[in-house]
Amino acid sequence: MDISYWKGKRIRLRTPVADDIIIFDSLDDSILLNMDSIAFPRTQAQIEEWIEQISQGASENSHDFYWIAEDANKGDVVGTIEIDGTDPKNGTFDYAISVFPAYRGKGYASDMILTVLKHYFFELRYQKATVCIYSFNEASMNLHRKLGFIQEGRLRSMIYTNGNYHDEVYFGMTKEEFEALYMR
Repeated sequence: MDISYWKGKRIRLRTPVADDIIIFDSLDDSILLNMDSIAFPRTQAQIEEWIEQISQGASENSHDFYWIAEDANKGDVVGTIEIDGTDPKNGTFDYAISVFPAYRGKGYASDMILTVLKHYFFELRYQKATVCIYSFNEASMNLHRKLGFIQEGRLRSMIYTNGNYHDEVYFGMTKEEFEALYMR
């Protein structure tokens, strides 16, 4: 089994750096909506503080991590993927992904997800990945179904944005399911 971490077929993952402030300062509401992050504008200092925090990396007690995804050939930043809620005892973790509008529908999201799953399943011994997708994000739900994730649940009226309530839809994949689909 040949595994190359931090680089997929189309992307390369890296830690955020101070210069990434330009990326986060320019995110528009259409991206922030899917991340439940529409809030009051942040100052430059607040964004810098947040970037400093997310660039600290994982610790011994937690494998939570935030990556910037770049096109492996061109170096363009295409999106982000964040691992959160890691539970080493039970072998579970959650993640959130964002692909910037110009790069959607080109295979970057799939590559980001599969690259991270390989690492968490085969290096860190995690057993299960879970992702929460807002019900208005049909593209993400379709992507996860296509990748082989199983819809595991739906929490009704959990997110309020743009004057409406939306459901949270949960999808999951186990290490065994991943192996059957991708490691033949």
